[in-house]
Amino acid sequence: MKDCIFCKIANKEIPKEFISEDEKFLAFNDINPKAPIHVLIIPKNHVGPVNTLSEDNNKLISDLILKAKEVAKQIGISENGYRLIFNVGRDAGMQVNHLHLHLLGGKSLTWQ
Repeated sequence: MKDCIFCKIANKEIPKEFISEDEKFLAFNDINPKAPIHVLIIPKNHVGPVNTLSEDNNKLISDLILKAKEVAKQIGISENGYRLIFNVGRDAGMQVNHLHLHLLGGKSLTWQ
């Protein structure tokens, strides 16, 4: 999508340092971290938020979660634990209408 910031990052129109990149996904640090480690994992192709998904997206979602598992291991937080979050809608704090998964860790996380 033309105005989607995550699409611009995926298309390298906006410079960003990637923690991980493969043919389907990008992982990079959140600009407004909520934990010592706060990584966003996005599909390279534009996909709408969770509330727009259908059964056609089953493989994409499972691959996204497995990518998060891989990134957690890569950055060294898989043993102590981490949290995966999908924000859905404005009331949940979602700011970009491009599917993305938050990976948080690096400390003991409490529930707010």
